[in-house]
Amino acid sequence: MPRSAPSEARRTPPEALPDEEARLRELGYQPVLARRMGGFGNFAISFSVISVLSGCMTLYGFGLGTGGPAVMLWGWAGVGLFVLCVGLALAEVTSAYPTSGALYYMADRLGGRRWGWYTGWLNLLGLLGAIAGIDYGAALFTGAFLNLQWGFAPTPGSTFLIFLAILLLHAALNLFGVRLVSVLNSISVWWHLAGVAVIVGALALVPDHHQSASFVFTEFVNDTGWANPFYVAAIGLLLAQYTFSGYDASAHLSEETANASVTAAKGIVRAIWVSWIAGFALLAGLTFAIQDYAGTVNSATGVPPAQILLDALGTGGATALLLVVIVAQLFCGNAEVAAASRMVFAFSRDNALPGSATWRKVSSRTQTPVPAVWLSVAVAAVLALPSLYSATAYGAVTAINVIGITPAYAIPILLRLRAGRAFTPGPWSLGRWSRPIGWTAVCWVAVVTVLFCLPQKSPVTVDTMNYAVIALAAVLLLSTVWWYVARRSYGTPTAYGSAREEAEIAEGIV
Repeated sequence: MPRSAPSEARRTPPEALPDEEARLRELGYQPVLARRMGGFGNFAISFSVISVLSGCMTLYGFGLGTGGPAVMLWGWAGVGLFVLCVGLALAEVTSAYPTSGALYYMADRLGGRRWGWYTGWLNLLGLLGAIAGIDYGAALFTGAFLNLQWGFAPTPGSTFLIFLAILLLHAALNLFGVRLVSVLNSISVWWHLAGVAVIVGALALVPDHHQSASFVFTEFVNDTGWANPFYVAAIGLLLAQYTFSGYDASAHLSEETANASVTAAKGIVRAIWVSWIAGFALLAGLTFAIQDYAGTVNSATGVPPAQILLDALGTGGATALLLVVIVAQLFCGNAEVAAASRMVFAFSRDNALPGSATWRKVSSRTQTPVPAVWLSVAVAAVLALPSLYSATAYGAVTAINVIGITPAYAIPILLRLRAGRAFTPGPWSLGRWSRPIGWTAVCWVAVVTVLFCLPQKSPVTVDTMNYAVIALAAVLLLSTVWWYVARRSYGTPTAYGSAREEAEIAEGIV
């Protein structure tokens, strides 16, 4: 089982903990960000980004047609187990390399510059896609809330305007500094847990009619147009896999976290297993409370969970609980902007992005990477533009998040396995479980990356095509072209005696 810092260290006052600033200098970076986040705040940011009240709720309608209740519930249980393996393996590498660059820095150290380069671009695509997916989902739910409260009829244009307003809100909140982000994330944890409890409790106690356990755990529904049930079930795993993403946020905030070599690793793992339990309860509660399946799928609100709440609780109850969900989604999007902006800052610090000199600037007042925050929300807005023209664009945006960020999780794990004894573990390690858990994680990521490049609807048309594969190809092409432009300036600082040196010597890079 994982080992963490000794109990004495956990009880030691923050000022007496191992010097993380010195460790950061050993890794080659001069500390410039404010280390004002504690262990709970670090866990809270990953938990807030995973956000079962965002991922489960926004993709619930997708799940109703791609396998239905059986795939949603059993898929959640299975995907959660595999994602926990990914999180455990990633946490071990995070403990050894607690930097804002996180995944790409780990890959660079363990495999060389090109590994770091491509990992960084994939990670960046996933993080920016996540902002777009989370905040657009919040805009959809806000439209449903306005529909119930005031009869507002959401359109693609009005939903996009709400989405832009949410992006601006999150940019503004992130400009105030990491302390505010940490406080909001801490509130977010309790808001999510209480919100799930209230929603599930209300749906269990108020309605007179509930679906049977047989329906909830065995009913299979296929509205995709594909005939093969195994294919449909595989595509249906997107709901769970999309929700279980973003836990690298703990790693990206490690330069702003006390005792990060331990707390960032623990934050990743804790965020996953707490979300696993809470998400299963939420999905089960919603599915048991379905009153009219067809009416839920074709809800006039445009958001099937809103219809479940409306049918089961009435307008007043549905409106109140929708507001709970929307606030949770706002917490989630705010945390994701924080994580993505730190990735932009770190990648620019190593001269990997066009205009790096601008994006790596840090405010002297708040010690926040202000330009990186604005770039993150601007790119997220661009990624969501197709939603103005295609009804399936939101599914594509979520798939962009999954196929961008999920492979980026596996690369450092694979390189750590390849490094063998050349890898020096940090204070949080899996010990003898490292290899079996690591290989399980890598194999799982390989499977889901292929799955989410596949078309989700049949027949495949301009409207139903999975544009995520195009986005993935575009970012790989862009990163390859930019490699030949920026390869002389790009590079992480030298950390002497690192596994990277051995990897580069072996590959003839230096």
